[in-house]
Amino acid sequence: MTFDMQAIDWLAELLADAARAEIMPRFRRLGEGDIRQKTSAADLVTEADVNAERLITARLRERYPTAMIVGEETCSDNPALLKGLGDAALAFVIDPVDGTFNFASGVPLFGVMLGVVVNGETVAGIIHDPIGKDWLIGARGAGSHIRHAHGALDRVRVAEPVPISEMTGAISWQYLKEPERSRLARNHTKALSQFGYRCAAHEYRLLASGHAHFVVYNKLMPWDHLAGVLIHQEAGGYAARIDGDAYLPSHVDGGLLVAPDKDSWHELRRELWAE
Repeated sequence: MTFDMQAIDWLAELLADAARAEIMPRFRRLGEGDIRQKTSAADLVTEADVNAERLITARLRERYPTAMIVGEETCSDNPALLKGLGDAALAFVIDPVDGTFNFASGVPLFGVMLGVVVNGETVAGIIHDPIGKDWLIGARGAGSHIRHAHGALDRVRVAEPVPISEMTGAISWQYLKEPERSRLARNHTKALSQFGYRCAAHEYRLLASGHAHFVVYNKLMPWDHLAGVLIHQEAGGYAARIDGDAYLPSHVDGGLLVAPDKDSWHELRRELWAE
């Protein structure tokens, strides 16, 4: 079965189903054995992640039996599953609980993310907020919108370009090595203010809806960024890897800088990496 943009409604409801069935019943109710470390104390997985991904994957396989399905938790166990994403005729990329550290800590700042890739290009992105019960949705060529729980649809737009001294932004420096880590931390003070949600789902929402200006990410796993970058671009923004190359579904390194427009991107690239 090929992907039809009209399936976005079905996909959005699928993410909400997973949140209702597997995520929210466990929020602030996780037992000691329900949380495990992956690579560090800041990189966690819970029973909500595992079971939500299992539900979403099963439903996708029923409707799209020949599609490639890339889930964060499945790939954590078998990274080889990422191979071929850049060439897939149809692929779905799932982050069942983005912001797991927050979720496991009882902080209501997490989301469910899904990116749709067709012939190596991201064509749709959905971010569901299980707390607010709404969705941030972007589709290639159709713009980005917030679909509210009550059914209303509001188009979103990135912030207007301003000088770096008037920008609000985030730098995810935890995966950076020295001296770049210290350089970016120092130069971040050139901006007006900063944020750090430990949740890409809500950081992309902040950017796409015009409430902040930039983010810098170093770790590029597709489940964290494909949906958000597409949504941000459809909201009028500009994103590229740190070397200026386009960000593609196959990329897992090279860093990412997300900005309101191309000129702002170049200003940020110059100022944040200044010696």
